[in-house]
Amino acid sequence: MPAFDLPPSELEHYRPALEEPADFDEFWRETLKEAEDQDPLVSVRPVDSGLRLTQTWDVTFRGFAGDPVRAWFSRPAGVPDPLPAVVEYAGYGRGRGLPHERLTWVNAGYAHLLMDNRGQGDQYGCGGDTPDPQAGTAPGGPGAVVRGLLSPYDHHHRRLITDAVRAVTAVRALPGVDGSRVAAVGNSQGGGLALAVAGLVPDLAAVLVTAPFLCGMRRALELTDASP
Repeated sequence: MPAFDLPPSELEHYRPALEEPADFDEFWRETLKEAEDQDPLVSVRPVDSGLRLTQTWDVTFRGFAGDPVRAWFSRPAGVPDPLPAVVEYAGYGRGRGLPHERLTWVNAGYAHLLMDNRGQGDQYGCGGDTPDPQAGTAPGGPGAVVRGLLSPYDHHHRRLITDAVRAVTAVRALPGVDGSRVAAVGNSQGGGLALAVAGLVPDLAAVLVTAPFLCGMRRALELTDASP
């Protein structure tokens, strides 16, 4: 059980201190503008997952610096109409795994894109398929969260957040998706990515996060859950 130093009544109204650099908005405008010059999709290949009620595709889209990012795209079989889409981001250290591992959203009737985490995927689960070609250019420790930490331009999460934004662009370019109804969801690091995407993509239909990583909200949520 995590330790906490505030009563539940205060945790319900907890807000983290925000220190926003003066060039924060410009930093992300420039970062995303560089990525937007690329067509989103590289390849979309059907996958035989052995499931009769689900269709799945192995998707590669262009993320930060045009780097190829892998994803699984699934939708209910035999449904011709465009569907609302859920873009899901995985937790820290986790990759996209196998195509049949996450069926909750597609079984609920949504199109579902599960983004691979670049340079991660070897910590637990079935792994990932997306390297981080830019990682070798920046100093840092072995963990992804500290790669390039000395500069916001080199930091791993600049690349990962850009990938996450591009995943929304990619899902809107896929067939059978209603691009006006796209949600960003995730847990832990995935929750942090979903929140970042919500701040950078103005027209999402919904955002659903739990225990968002590197966020004061995570602390508040965890402490509230730990209270009697």
